[in-house]
Amino acid sequence: MIIGIDLGSTNSLAAAWQDGKAVLIPNALGDFMTPSCVSLDDDGSVLVGRAARERLQTHPERTAANFKRFMGSNKGVHLGDRQFRPEELSSLVLRALKADAEAFLGQPIEEAVITVPAYFSDAQRKATRAAGQLAGLRVERLLNEPTAAAMAYGLHQQDAETRFLVFDLGGGTFDVSILEMFDGVMEVRASAGDNFLGGEDFLQALVDLFIERQALSGDLLKDRRFMQRLQAEAERAKRALSDQPSTSIRLEHEGRILEMPLDEALLEQACRSLLQRLRMPVERTLRDANLRSAMLDNIVLAGGATRMPVVRRLATTMFGRFPAIDFNPDEVVALGAAVQAGLKAKDAALREVVMTDVCPYSLGVAVSKRMPDGSTIQGHFDPVIERNTTVPVSRVNNYVPTSPYQSFIDLEVYQGESRMVRDNIHLGDLRIELPGLALEDSCVDVRFTYDVNGLLQVEAKVLKTNRTFSLLIEGNPGVLSEEDIVERLAAMDALKIHPRDTIENRTTLARAERVYAQMRGNARQWLSEQILQFEASLATQDSRVANKARALLDEQLSHLERSAAVLADDAT
Repeated sequence: MIIGIDLGSTNSLAAAWQDGKAVLIPNALGDFMTPSCVSLDDDGSVLVGRAARERLQTHPERTAANFKRFMGSNKGVHLGDRQFRPEELSSLVLRALKADAEAFLGQPIEEAVITVPAYFSDAQRKATRAAGQLAGLRVERLLNEPTAAAMAYGLHQQDAETRFLVFDLGGGTFDVSILEMFDGVMEVRASAGDNFLGGEDFLQALVDLFIERQALSGDLLKDRRFMQRLQAEAERAKRALSDQPSTSIRLEHEGRILEMPLDEALLEQACRSLLQRLRMPVERTLRDANLRSAMLDNIVLAGGATRMPVVRRLATTMFGRFPAIDFNPDEVVALGAAVQAGLKAKDAALREVVMTDVCPYSLGVAVSKRMPDGSTIQGHFDPVIERNTTVPVSRVNNYVPTSPYQSFIDLEVYQGESRMVRDNIHLGDLRIELPGLALEDSCVDVRFTYDVNGLLQVEAKVLKTNRTFSLLIEGNPGVLSEEDIVERLAAMDALKIHPRDTIENRTTLARAERVYAQMRGNARQWLSEQILQFEASLATQDSRVANKARALLDEQLSHLERSAAVLADDAT
């Protein structure tokens, strides 16, 4: 069976096509959303999801989040004394989702459709595939998140011709896509995005404002536990503004109360530059599709960050209408991935649909340009495939060396829209051996082939010798080779993963540790006793005793958290 997975920056979800509809898959805690968070427990075992997120405040040096942003790079993340690549951390999240799906569906899961931001580069897409392999999944298809959102809305099943824009603001990335549906064809007209713009950036803007207004500095800003507490409190306040007109960010530190009142106007002021950045991809997409906003039939919101009233107001203002919010924006991409999984499995309940997508960015090479005086200037960008070209696509350009009798050309491959390659993203290099002849006998055809999964192949053919050189961008430092994957898979298999049937207990313990760290005095001592009693119940190895004790401790923790929230509200 094929499942659909939304591998998100903040939360991840799995879904399946079952009995003629897309069904979300609950995790071991009964939640549909699994936090994209990984922690290395004190005994060396790995925690994934809510249990790991609870440890961000108590064990920040052993816990990682928001690693999706580093996919496709060689950035290492330290958890305790171990270092992990972003693909490895993502694979642990995928492995947890796979286990949840197998428990829910009652059968082994070996294949998946995984969604990625439309603006993900070739290296980032390859890293996502590698994460799937490390998790024991064959990645059947990489599906762009805006396209998945459109499929969840059933827009691929509509008979009438329709044109719509998907505004997808997740925890760490922002995508905009314009799609058209006609005669059973779903066509992406244009895409744009920002891989470093999401809900986490709005959160960081609040944190920065709090730091500025409280005049915090020095060692306190280097205190990872304090900063994690501040981020958690800012996140709580940001979410509260979705339901109420005002709140406050309030922290107690070493007997001192740090507090900042917060309302929508202040949030909008703090995030003004981010809101402006949201406009640019929208305007570029409309321009590339040669459309005006009035020509769109619908606006679809996706991604949890679109819950923020300030974002919804911006979308309403930009498009002159209220966006569609029929689906939970946190879930819509996973549901669309399940629809694609059903199509891949050729489910009879789904009418076959032809899907076309586009390359969201220009791909090309570095060239030298000859000036009127005969001199040359290096470092110019020459696009081979222009952005928003329908894929799959294959394009070829012809090039000659800068000097006669050259023995090789070092072809540099770039992604971007800037005139000079220094301002674009370097993807890889390909050395082309030449016959060392005159310029007219040293011509090279360079072909770029870009497929529906967003993967690029570069092929160079020396016309005089018919010799061909090819590149799959595997020289990129952010991409694991097949040998690396095999080696790291063996290392991953050696990791101890907390059993799924004990994750509820471990999550409650992690939550208790977080609340304990926030308490003082008698309340803290009392909670310590409750934790000890719960640990004693686990030692009995009697599931009935443990379940009863866990329910009691969860209730006590909820009471403590509610009391703390009431005190904070009273203080404001």
